[in-house]
Amino acid sequence: MYKEKYFDELRKEFNDEDEIVTEIVNLEAILNLPKGTEYFVSDIHGEYDGLNHILKTGAGIISEKINLRFPDMDTNDKNELNFIIAYPKYALEKMQLKLQDDELITWYFTMISRLIEVMQYCASKYSRSKVRKSLPKKYAYIIEELLYVEGNPKNKQKYYEQIISKVIELNRAQDLIQSLARTIQKLVIDHIHIVGDVFDRGRKSNEVLELLENTHSLDFQWGNHDVLWLGGFAGSQACIATLFRIATRYGYVFDLERQYGINLRSLFTFADQHYDADPYFYPKTGNFTQKDLDLLSKVHQALIVIQFKLESQIIKRQPDFDMDDRLFLDQVQTGKVQINGKSYPLEHAAFQTVDPEHPDQLTGEEQSVIQSLSYSFRHSPKIKVHMNFVLKKGSMYLIYNNNLLYHGCVPLTEDGDFDSFEYQNKSYEGKDLLNFFEKHIRAAVNKRGSSENNDTDLMWYCWIGKKSPLFGRTAMTTFERYFISDKETHKEGDNPYFKLRDRLSTAYYILNKFGLDEHTSYIINGHTPVKAGKGESPIKGGGQIIVIDGGLSKAYQKATGIAGYTLINNSFGFQIVTHMPFKGIDDLYESKAQSTSLKRIIDRDLPRRNIADTTIGTELKGQIDDLKYLLETGENID
Repeated sequence: MYKEKYFDELRKEFNDEDEIVTEIVNLEAILNLPKGTEYFVSDIHGEYDGLNHILKTGAGIISEKINLRFPDMDTNDKNELNFIIAYPKYALEKMQLKLQDDELITWYFTMISRLIEVMQYCASKYSRSKVRKSLPKKYAYIIEELLYVEGNPKNKQKYYEQIISKVIELNRAQDLIQSLARTIQKLVIDHIHIVGDVFDRGRKSNEVLELLENTHSLDFQWGNHDVLWLGGFAGSQACIATLFRIATRYGYVFDLERQYGINLRSLFTFADQHYDADPYFYPKTGNFTQKDLDLLSKVHQALIVIQFKLESQIIKRQPDFDMDDRLFLDQVQTGKVQINGKSYPLEHAAFQTVDPEHPDQLTGEEQSVIQSLSYSFRHSPKIKVHMNFVLKKGSMYLIYNNNLLYHGCVPLTEDGDFDSFEYQNKSYEGKDLLNFFEKHIRAAVNKRGSSENNDTDLMWYCWIGKKSPLFGRTAMTTFERYFISDKETHKEGDNPYFKLRDRLSTAYYILNKFGLDEHTSYIINGHTPVKAGKGESPIKGGGQIIVIDGGLSKAYQKATGIAGYTLINNSFGFQIVTHMPFKGIDDLYESKAQSTSLKRIIDRDLPRRNIADTTIGTELKGQIDDLKYLLETGENID
């Protein structure tokens, strides 16, 4: 029945055999085009400015295209052209101030001509149909005429010059330049993979999501911070308390209030009444008045305690999580806690609302605070849009073009086998473990209730659990970092995966278990910042695992020494990109310096890959088979 309906719809799309034949020819031809350029980025953590710059410059691809198209061009002219493609509006404003009218007209003509040449170079690997869809509608005809030079271009030289001159005469030069620049940005990156952790730490997660929502082709592998937000949206109060505690710690809780319309009044009132200002709990970043610093210090303490109470409740109702060693609130009234048989005194304690008889029970006021935050978060129209986007585009892992993408890890034992997670008398490991968590994440968000359940508890476990593929550590030592001075207690033990992924055998094992060919497939991984400043390489597993979290988040750049790794995969293979901290558009304009460097990481000679070799190619082959079947069977459908 389904097949019959499918072919009925297909027949409606194509009116006769000639149309079917034309489409088959078109799709067969597309299969022989070079594969599009994929771009991989992870651990954005609210750093909109850095991400926006990376995408505007094509992670250095645009600069490479200019070098290849104009090998003899002066370096300053190349840098200017690269900057104009990335930031056309800013560059145009600068040139208007710099040049006289006649000079400006000449500059417009030169720049439009150069942009057309760059676009020709970028568009050469795509079908005309695909390029046409990328063009701005208002200039599609003009750009197509300039773009496709057939026969002897000298025969139409005056024709082309007249088109550009007339655009300038009609005061449309600036608009056309901006349209050309945006189209080039779109053409150089065919598809984007977000390998987890868009949210938290940086203050512009809202703008990051809006940027990604307007990206033409994208997928999303969830990170633990993303599932924290999805958990809050699904109704987990522990996730809500945690994400607001992180926002307060990193100084952007006011931004959440403004960007998403979150009502923080009850939280602020409660914190001001029950806690004293303590500089120890001031935000790590941000410029605030003393009054705001004191208020945020109180809010920070209130959220810490609410978070730990809610987490204790989950741990006690979910014995399969095996996290009883994290029940510190049961001990705080003694002024010290026991960890691995050793006693540690508590410092900066803020536990005045903890009842010794019922340490994990929220007070009435705390319950009102978390219910208000949860309701406001879950009913924010913009949160709803963003979370639905993350859910729709996202997954725990993705197999794309024969490569395996995931954010954190696939939990392993010390022997290198898949580690298992036992839940409700069932065991899950490897691929099944990731599918298990994805199933419950989707179920929780689809329910979206006001009460917590097993699904929302499992989302919280994804954030913090020792067998979570998104966390990958033995414990999240938040309590110890806040209240114990001994730094030995702050260490978070890694799952054996992070040690074993240096071995080629580990890469082969994981790829094989996910049904991939270890000799032609790669694992793309994020989550753990690569300490490039200390000589650590992002290339693991004998070259088969690539870790692309190099510190896009400013919070990590002191440790990593750079502003992140990203990855490019074009028809020739992989390139890893090293990014330096983005200091702003003014600095970039003045210095004209490039903030990325590309390094080819696959040196062996590989054949150039076409669309036929990709995931999209497999889909197109299926469409071709269906069209051939339709052509052969005519009206008769079995």
